[in-house]
Amino acid sequence: MENKSWTRIIKTDKNQRSRIAELSVRNKKIVTPLFMPVATQGSVKALSSDDLINVGTQCLLSNTYHLYLRPGLDVLKKFGGLGNFMRYPKAILTDSGGFQVYSLSRLRKITEQGVHFSSHIDGSSHFFTPEKVIDYESAINSDIWTHLDVCVKNPPQYSEAKEALRKTKLWAKRSIDHFKKITQEAEEKPKLMAIIQGSIFKDLRKEAIEYATELGFDGFALGGLSVGESKKQMFETLDYIMENIPKDRPVYFMGLGDPVDIWMATKLGVDMYDCVLPTRNARNGQALTTYGKVYIKNAQYKNDDTVLDNECDCYTCKNYSRSYISHLYKSGELLSHRLLSIHNIRFLLKQTDMMKKAINEDRFDESFNEFLNKYNQK
Repeated sequence: MENKSWTRIIKTDKNQRSRIAELSVRNKKIVTPLFMPVATQGSVKALSSDDLINVGTQCLLSNTYHLYLRPGLDVLKKFGGLGNFMRYPKAILTDSGGFQVYSLSRLRKITEQGVHFSSHIDGSSHFFTPEKVIDYESAINSDIWTHLDVCVKNPPQYSEAKEALRKTKLWAKRSIDHFKKITQEAEEKPKLMAIIQGSIFKDLRKEAIEYATELGFDGFALGGLSVGESKKQMFETLDYIMENIPKDRPVYFMGLGDPVDIWMATKLGVDMYDCVLPTRNARNGQALTTYGKVYIKNAQYKNDDTVLDNECDCYTCKNYSRSYISHLYKSGELLSHRLLSIHNIRFLLKQTDMMKKAINEDRFDESFNEFLNKYNQK
């Protein structure tokens, strides 16, 4: 697998870690730092594909587990993949479904061969293997794939994390072998990222990195972080990972969406992120703004004729007041979900734009502090 061919490092900040990279996959260009909204079931909740394009997305994340169950792979094959199905022309990354099997399914049983589980929808029985998941991602026709991994409870015992990593390594080898087999004739090949497990145990993380590097994956997806450990543990582990990970491939922090955490992880050298936070928080009436979080249902916004964020350029902030959005939310009008989701996603994308500008100017750390000084005012 030609790892360097799809990753071009454009600029590294004077802090020697934060960077801008261009990823080229199947005639699509992605510039990092990158935040990916989550289209779990082929939809970013409350938003159309036009909304996502207009807000400035470069890539979405979708979920193999959910798409396998609904609408099903036959449907996606008929349409030529998820991008055509949902009419989204830009890049799509799929996670393997390993976390969803762990967190959603009933009667889960992990063996050397794969994982048996019952659907959270109707209780039907299913069996995921590393090879099957690669085949499923082929049917989804996403641009960047990940392999089946073993997730553990948090915090795990060392022995549990070590055993989970042992199986994850076995499955990584089977996945990449099958990936090479089924994509060898493809003119426009997708990319396959290794999932780096190991919880907060540094020796396990190093073992995972070294093995994934040896196998030749196209990038590294960091699993098992931001799942309940303390922020101190998370960033100490991340700092260690980033000190030991190859610099010629992208690094993706799975499930990170808090803006402060994204800035901090980018400071340490991470390139890519995804999270349901912006849309989930929108549905709960929370807006992310330059000066902190706004809870739109609060009484103080009933007659507020200002916009959510006067430093934001999104559709919502160009057109609607806090008062109107507060009215919509308290009235149960679904338009509030859309307007707040557009804003929150744009806010996170704008943070990554600010990071790029700061890196280009060799002032990432200074810009991070400027962001914090504003964001922590509320």
